[in-house]
Amino acid sequence: MNISFVDQVAIVTGAGNGLGRSHALELAKRGAKVLVNDLGGARDGTGGGSDAAQEVVALIESAGGEAIANGANVANYDEVQAMVAQATEKWGRVDVLVNNAGILRDKTFAKMSLSDFQVVVDVHLMGSVNCTKAVWDIMREQNYGRIVMTTSSSGMYGNFGQANYGAAKMALVGFMNTLVLEGKKYGVRVNTLSPTAGTRMLEDIIEDKQVMELMSVESVTAGLITLCDKDAPNRTILCAGAGGYATTHIYETEGIFLPSEQQTAENVRANMDAIQNADGEKILTAGFEQTNKFVEKAVAYIKTLG
Repeated sequence: MNISFVDQVAIVTGAGNGLGRSHALELAKRGAKVLVNDLGGARDGTGGGSDAAQEVVALIESAGGEAIANGANVANYDEVQAMVAQATEKWGRVDVLVNNAGILRDKTFAKMSLSDFQVVVDVHLMGSVNCTKAVWDIMREQNYGRIVMTTSSSGMYGNFGQANYGAAKMALVGFMNTLVLEGKKYGVRVNTLSPTAGTRMLEDIIEDKQVMELMSVESVTAGLITLCDKDAPNRTILCAGAGGYATTHIYETEGIFLPSEQQTAENVRANMDAIQNADGEKILTAGFEQTNKFVEKAVAYIKTLG
């Protein structure tokens, strides 16, 4: 089966360099008309310019594809709305949104200013929220849409010096989880990519050139493509890097029940081994499933009392 995006329109944010550039080029190669968004700033979000986005557009056009450049700051909703309008005015629809734009302001939390925390959240989390909001009604009305968030192992598992980045990246998983439920009946599927690649985001962390070469952006893009075509899954966190592919899931243990007279902090602590027991743990797909489980345990106990 060949994955195709012929007659589809894709928006890729942060597409002037690194992963976004690779995503945009591959989507175009597979037939998509691509809006290449890039503010053109440095890794920390400062500065700006259109050269990077224009270069990607030129590459797509030279290969016979269609593309337009856009320099919107994803953290600014007015600019994002204008970006989406640019795509719809030219091509009439938006089928795919890849929320890739991001910046880094790494410091330990003790040394991090609140402004450095806020700006990272603004770009990664609110940037994705803004872009998704701007295309959401379009996708609902056309009964089709594919949206990909970009999370990180730093968010799911933690990484020293990245409290701001990790918080924003994990928030995107929660954002996806609810959008999956709200978009399902409208044909809108939402997934999340967790990439690791040898881009400028990692140039200060990984100095080994051979390792950086193994962590190609193209290997990550291969995973991205599977998350946004017509047969894409829904609610998948796909991890990709250096040719490796895996999925991340959030599990909840079966847990225990304590009757009212035993519901003390001391009894919770005393039963922690049983609470953490992984036997029978499940992947829940909506918040009410946890509530139902606990209520069912309580009702079952009450029935034993006659």
